[in-house]
Amino acid sequence: MTTDAPALLRLLAWLSPGFPTGAFACSHGLEWAVETGDIADEASLLDWITDVLIHGAGRADTILLRHAHAAHNDPARLAALAELARALAPARERRTETTDLGTAFAAAAAPWKPPALPEAPPYPVALGALAGAHGIDVDATALAALQGFAANLISAAVRLVPLGQSAGLRVLAALEPTIRVLADETRAATLDDLGGCAFRSDIAAMRHETQYTRLFRT
Repeated sequence: MTTDAPALLRLLAWLSPGFPTGAFACSHGLEWAVETGDIADEASLLDWITDVLIHGAGRADTILLRHAHAAHNDPARLAALAELARALAPARERRTETTDLGTAFAAAAAPWKPPALPEAPPYPVALGALAGAHGIDVDATALAALQGFAANLISAAVRLVPLGQSAGLRVLAALEPTIRVLADETRAATLDDLGGCAFRSDIAAMRHETQYTRLFRT
């Protein structure tokens, strides 16, 4: 797989921590997991994110991204994918997270002229459609999105546990094989393959809504 310079530059821009989507304010339920002791150190953080990637939103969002990439020039199909993505959210905060990030991403990506997107597009739908419209390789986009998702969760944990930056980087490096395998396994996935069983993570998202002290929105 090769990625040409314009495509690489766009992926680096769109998935940079500085791209104004508001992702820094989202912990994906991780804040509750830290409070309850599910995540207390480097090893438990690695286990938690690995499960979220393989069995939770990481896998589901990658499948949605791939289908949005293929449907970038089909507004009706994108609208159906957006509706499905919203319906799959297991908690109010998860739905808010993906639609707020998607809406902010679409607005920030205006200089790159994104395709017609439905109202409140879930994040993987917005990202996949924009990458498809620019002819950016879908495998590269999937890898970059998974890496960005994992990095954002690690950033939240570094602040919450707290962990040192070096520990966070070790976790990110350790996740590389999982990210590569997940990108490969979702390549031929259909919408019938959507689903998940990261139940503890889903419960974390539900419990976070009423957590007494919160630094993160989700």
